[in-house]
Amino acid sequence: MTIDSNLMPEAGGLGAAGAEMTAAAVQATTRPFQWSVRRELWEYRSIYIGPAAAAAVVLVGFLLGAINLPEAVRHFEDHQGVDPANQLGMAAMAVMAATAMVVIVTGVIVGMFYCLGALHNERRDRSLLFWKSLPVSDLTAVAAKATIPLVVLPLVTLVVVAAMQLIMLAVSTVALLLNNIDPMTLWTRLPFAELAIALVWSAVVMPLWLAPIYAWLLLVSAWAKRAPFLWAAFTPLAIIVVEGIAFRTHHFATLIGDRLGGAFGAGFVHGGEGPGHKLRMPEVDVLGLIGSPGLWIGLAVAAAFLAGAVWMRRTREPS
Repeated sequence: MTIDSNLMPEAGGLGAAGAEMTAAAVQATTRPFQWSVRRELWEYRSIYIGPAAAAAVVLVGFLLGAINLPEAVRHFEDHQGVDPANQLGMAAMAVMAATAMVVIVTGVIVGMFYCLGALHNERRDRSLLFWKSLPVSDLTAVAAKATIPLVVLPLVTLVVVAAMQLIMLAVSTVALLLNNIDPMTLWTRLPFAELAIALVWSAVVMPLWLAPIYAWLLLVSAWAKRAPFLWAAFTPLAIIVVEGIAFRTHHFATLIGDRLGGAFGAGFVHGGEGPGHKLRMPEVDVLGLIGSPGLWIGLAVAAAFLAGAVWMRRTREPS
C-alpha cells in the first residue's frame, strides 16, 4: 500500500474539514500562483524581449551619436558665460530621461497587447480546457495574468533601463577619454541618486495609474470571441462619440487621456530650472499620489474589471 492510499482514509475520516485541509496542503505544495506566473513568462517572451529590443535600438542610436559627443563638449566650452559642465549635465539628463521613456512606453505597449491576448488566446486555441483540468482556480489564473503588467513588466523595464543607462555612461566616458576630455565633467554633474529614485518610483507609479486600463483589456480578452483589440478600442470610442453628440462634452475622452498619459503628473512634481539655470530633477510626490482620488477610483475600477474577468473565464466556453 502506498503512502497516498494510506493518507486518503484519514482525510475521509475527518470529513469536510479533512478534505479542506488536504486541498490546502496540495495548494501549498504545488504553489499554483507562482507556477501560473512562470507559465506566462514561458509563453509570452515579448514580456522581456520587447523592452530589451527597445533598449537595443536606443543603444545603437546612442553609439552612433557618441561620435559627436566630444564636439558637443567643446561647443559648450567655446561659449562664454556658459558653464560647460552644467550644460553637459543638463544635456545628459535630458538624453537619459528621453531614452528611459522610450523603454518605459515600450513596456506599457507590450503590457497592453499581453492583456488583450492573455485570456483570449487560451480560449481560441482551446488550451483553456487543459488549464481548467489543473488544480488552479480562475481567480488564481487571472491574478497571475494581472501580475505580469502590474509587477513583472515594470521590474523588467526597470532592470533594462538601468542596464541601458550604465552602458550609455560607460560609452560616454570612453568617448571623452579618447578625446582627452575629463569624464568627471559628466559624472560630477549627474544626480545619480535622484535618477535612481525617479526610475524606481516610475516603476511603481506607472502600473498603479494604468491598472484600470490593463484590467479593462483583460476583461475584454476574457469576453470577446474574436478581435479583442477592436472591442477594447471601439467601446470607449463609442462612448466618446455618443457623449460628444448628445451632450457636446468631452469628459470621458479627457478621463481616458489622463489615465493613459497622466501617470508622471500624478507621481511627480516638475523640477524646472533652479538657481544658475541648473536643470532640476522632477521631485517624487508620494503624498500627492496617495492623496489622489484618481488613483483610488482607478484601482477600484480595476478590481471590478478583474472580478468580471474571473467570472468570464469561469463561464465562457472556448471559441
